[in-house]
Order: sequence, then C-alpha cells, then structure tokens
Amino acid sequence: MSRKVTPYKDSNLGKKEQVTKMFDTISKNYDGLNRVISFGIDIKWRKKVVKLLKKEHPSSILDIATGTGDLAIALVDTGAKKIVGLDISPGMLAIGKEKVKSKNLDQNIEMVVGDSENLSFDDNTFDAVTVSFGVRNFETLEVGMAEILRVLKPNGSLVVLETSVPTRTPYKQGYKFYTKNILPLIGKLFSKDDSAYGYLSESASVFPHGENFNNILREIGFIDVTNKPQTFGVASIYIAKKAKPLH
Repeated sequence: MSRKVTPYKDSNLGKKEQVTKMFDTISKNYDGLNRVISFGIDIKWRKKVVKLLKKEHPSSILDIATGTGDLAIALVDTGAKKIVGLDISPGMLAIGKEKVKSKNLDQNIEMVVGDSENLSFDDNTFDAVTVSFGVRNFETLEVGMAEILRVLKPNGSLVVLETSVPTRTPYKQGYKFYTKNILPLIGKLFSKDDSAYGYLSESASVFPHGENFNNILREIGFIDVTNKPQTFGVASIYIAKKAKPLH
C-alpha cells in the first residue's frame, strides 16, 4: 500500500477533512486548471471512459468524486437514465450543479454530497460506477473500493480514470520534473494555493498504479480486472466487473 499523503501536513484534521477543505478552496479554479495542467488531454481521457461504458448499456451510474461534474455530464452519452454524481466537497458540487442546470440535464443527473468510503446506497444499486481522478484521495483505499463493489449490481462495471507514473525514459523523467516543479507553480499562479497542487502531484506519485492497483481490486473481489495506460502512462483507465452470483 502507498504511504499516507495529506494536503496540509500542519493541520490537526484527518485526510478526509483536509481533502474536503482543499477542494472547497480550489473549486472555482479547478476546471480551468485541469485544462492547463493536462493540456486539455483530460477531456479525451473522459471520452474514452464514456466509450467503454456505452458498450455496457448501463441504466444507472454512480460517479464518485464527481467534483464539478465533468465526467457525470459526459456519461449522459452512455444513454443511462439515472446518473448520480457524488462528492465530499460542497464547493465542487455547487459548481457541478450549475453546470448540470445550464445544460438542462437536471432530469438525468443528481449531484449529492457523500463519502465514498461510507456510501448511503443499498447493495446492488448501480449498473456502473466511475471514479475520475478521485481514488487517490480516499482515506483508506480498500474501504472505498469495497463500498463500490457493494453498491454495484452483479455483472456491473467499474471504470476508474486515475493519474499514474510513466515507467519509460524519457517520459518518466519529464513527468517527474513537471509534477515536482511546474505543477505546483501553475497551481500557485492560478489558485494562490500551492499546497493543494503540491498535494495532488505528491499523491499521484505514491498511488499504487498499474498492476499494483489491479491487485488491490482483485483482493477486494473484483473480477476481469484490466488497465489501459494513457498518453505515455501519465494516466490509466482501470476496468473491472462485479461477479454474477453462482446460483
């Protein structure tokens, strides 16, 4: 498992509370910063998630760590009748709700405050669960993944989009330089909060990506686990299923 990484190390708050505070603080600048930091490629990655799920024809989707709702809105293209966007940060959700309303998607998408590690939904509720750049913020990764498995319907799909660290030269060295030196600087310039973007890069570097994350998913009980590295390995899409009952 990865070591604990918290946004504000001088705080007496736990990671969950610190993450909430951090995202509330940067919520107004989050969308613009995402485009700048990823050079707009994050939009392409989300489209791939939508394309993968569209083949499954889900009727209901839970988008965990929905933030300002980018993926939840994109998931409308899967044809799902019900999409629930859940996030621990009221500040991020407030912006997400405005985006949903402006696109007249209130009937399709419900945005709710919630804790990914203590979901308020019944067992076997959703055909699919998605998490976009959020699992590394879980306080206890295994607890969050077990909750996702619980609320998924049998044969339901999990799709996770998360940052990862390139393993090949020169991408590995370039990524390390960018996340250590450039990313916090951009964060400070745009949001006046270099702590937040320092945390985001650090949390990405220690997250158990690739086969390590695949193995965690298998240990939790997911089946058919695969991952697809994106853009030289700076992000990965993980796909897994919940097993059907034996009888």
